[in-house]
Amino acid sequence: MKPVSTAAAPAAIGPYSQAVRTGSLLFVSGQLPIDPKTGEFAASDAVGQMRQCLANIAAIAKEAGSDISRTVKTTILLTDLGGFAAINEEYGKAFAQPYPARACYEVSALPKGALVEVEAVIELD
Repeated sequence: MKPVSTAAAPAAIGPYSQAVRTGSLLFVSGQLPIDPKTGEFAASDAVGQMRQCLANIAAIAKEAGSDISRTVKTTILLTDLGGFAAINEEYGKAFAQPYPARACYEVSALPKGALVEVEAVIELD
């Protein structure tokens, strides 16, 4: 098991790795919508936050020598499933068929007051 870390995504805010590489898979920890350049949320709306979460995942995948297009599974956490259609549309821009397997849950709260958090499992070479 090897940790993967990049300054192109927000640093872990607890005792965990941005991602862990094992075998042919990369397990990316839940990414908040934090812009790594500013340390602040990239947007105040859920769609903008989803866009940043996916950008963070893409940066981590690149650091590991892979690409977000090789994502095999995601989990999306939302504080309001009422915005699911818009989130789903933004998510769809990041992936092509065959789409990753996915789970999506509404949660009562996310760290730092985020509206969205996304974790991923990505295939490596």
